[in-house]
Formats: sequence, C-alpha cells, structure tokens
Amino acid sequence: MNRILGRLGRMDYLIFTAGLLLSAVGIAAIGSVGLAASGAGLSVVAKQTTALLLGIAAALILTALNYRALDHYARIIYLASLLGLIAVLFFGATVNGTKGWFVVAGWGFQPVEFAKLALVLLLARFMSQHKDVSDLKVLANSFFLAALPAGLTILQPDFGGAVTILAVWFLLMFVAGVRRRHLLALAVSALAIGLVGWFLFLQDYQKERVLTFIDPGRAPLTRGYNITQAKIAIGSGGLFGRGLGYGSQSQLRFLPEAQTDFIFAVIAEELGFVAVLAIFLLFLAIFRRALALASRSPDNFALFLALGLALNLFVGFTINVGMNLGLMPVTGIALPFLSAGGSSLLASWIIIGLIQSVAARSEGFNDLTLREEAAGLLVKLDNA
Repeated sequence: MNRILGRLGRMDYLIFTAGLLLSAVGIAAIGSVGLAASGAGLSVVAKQTTALLLGIAAALILTALNYRALDHYARIIYLASLLGLIAVLFFGATVNGTKGWFVVAGWGFQPVEFAKLALVLLLARFMSQHKDVSDLKVLANSFFLAALPAGLTILQPDFGGAVTILAVWFLLMFVAGVRRRHLLALAVSALAIGLVGWFLFLQDYQKERVLTFIDPGRAPLTRGYNITQAKIAIGSGGLFGRGLGYGSQSQLRFLPEAQTDFIFAVIAEELGFVAVLAIFLLFLAIFRRALALASRSPDNFALFLALGLALNLFVGFTINVGMNLGLMPVTGIALPFLSAGGSSLLASWIIIGLIQSVAARSEGFNDLTLREEAAGLLVKLDNA
C-alpha cells in the first residue's frame, strides 16, 4: 500500500490538473447547451460526469500500475482492439451514418477511441525493438500496423477516425527520424489511398464535407451550414463571451452538434477569447510535460509511449479546433476532454493515467527545465 501511495505521490499534478480543468469546462459547456434541450441535455451531463469519474479512477489505477506490463501485453491489446473494430461492423449501432458504436442500456461505446490507444502501445513496443526508423522495412511494417485499424475504421465509415490513426502513426515516425525520401513516398501513398477511398469507401455526405471545406459557398444552407454557424459563434464571443447559457448560436440551436463536434465554438461564444486562450494553455501544458517526460523516460518503450500518447491528444485537438475554425473539413473528431462522449473522455483520461505511470517511474522528471527537455528529447530520439 505504501508503495502504491508513493507512486501516486510522484504523479505529475500539472498534467492531472490540466485534464481536470478541461473536463470541467467541457461539462459546463455541455450543460449550457443542454439548457436548450431540457431533460435530454441533463442526461448528457450526467453521462459525461459519470465518464469523468470512471476516467479519473482509471487514471489513478494506471498510475499505480507499472507501465512496463503493457509492453508484454501490447500485442494482445492490439488484437483485441481489431476484434472490436470488426465486431462493431456486424453488431454496432449506426449514428449519423457511421456504424461505429456498441449501445447497451443507453450507453454508447466507440471501439475506435481505444483502438487508437492500442496502436500507440504496439507502436511503442515495435519502435523500442526496431530502433532504425530510417530502415524502409521497419517503416513499412509500422505502417501495416496502423493501416489495419485505419482500414477497419473506414469501413464503418468513419473517415475522421481513420485519419486520426494514420496521423498519429505518421507524426510518431516523423519525430523518430524518418528519411525525406521515405516521407515523399508516404505522401504519394497517402494520395493514392485517398483517391481509392474517395471512389470506393467514402459516402456522398463525406465527400460533400470535403468539397464544402474547399468551397464553403457550395452549400451554405446544408453542408456549409455547420462551418458558417461555428464561425459566427466563435466571432460573436468577444473577449469574455456572452455567458453560459446565453449563446445565441447554441441556445437557439443554430449550431448543429453543439455538444460534440462544435463544443469549441460553444465555449468561444459563451466564455470568450479568455476561455479559449486558457484551453490552449492547458493543452500546451499537457503536451509540454509529456514531451519532457519522453526526454527523461527510463527506457525506449516509455519514450515512444509518452510521445505516441501526446500525439494522440495533439491530433484530436488540432483537427477539432481546425474544423471549428473552418481550417479543416468537418470529420466528426471529438475535442479531447471537452466534447460530449463517454468513450472519448474515458480514452483521454486513460492517456493521462498511462503518462502518469511513466512519470511516477522517471527519476528527476519534475526537476526538468524547458531547455533540458528539448535537448534531452532530441538526444533520446537519436539514441533510440
């Protein structure tokens, strides 16, 4: 018991507090949108709060457990995630045209959220055993590991989930030192896969999302409506916002999917630029500390695990905020910690727990300076 308490005492409280604050803001924004939906909105708040409590419990348990055990079980966890992605194609429920949820007693479970984490675990194991990412064979094998869950996710069809999986893989390979000519080959391959997906897998509404992103005026009252309303909401928030429950776009239901895809726009409208800046700083704190942890990680598995988990959050954050600002196509990617959705919130807190598990076993981690972090990570990646 003393040993467990000792591990919890060595956790990184900045990361934990940042995740807690983001989750609290998300629940407040979800509740605000729920005011316009009466009892249905309160139900979403109750589910989100329950998911948060489960997530915090999972994070504390993972902090106490040794992350090295995951090195041994990474392949089993990865295979289980693939089975989940296969099973949902046959037995899952269809939501917004995507067959990607298991629904039991009113609770939805989205396997792709946990498939992302399983992939990070396996890639961390793979990269710790095959250190030279400049080797084309190593790069191709790692891509195969990412392509399997991405392909199954496209079949749902969930284009956003597949893009997230491939983006996490690509960024992990990039920071690990992939060669430029291999990057060019990857870019050509991505273009080819995109063309195949466009003609064989993407539904008409998904194609329209991409076309509307290129030309927002293409369908201002249909596919372009979401982006237009999100921009209006963000622009009308001003410095301090209109106040919780007083956002015209969210409360009058002009903003579709306000609790999920466009929760960032709700926060910007009702809490203003100050809240948006705070959210950016909280995410930055998590990313920065995760990179610092990678630089002081006790082994290569921990190094790539911390990097992969941080990149998972970074990709979700970037894509969601990008589509709210009209900089990226609307793909249905949740904003970590903030969007309504138990699977996304629970997965985000599992990431926190795994990062904490590494932090609790990294000597001198909390004494690291910013300059040492950057230099240490570069040296660590070079040696790995």
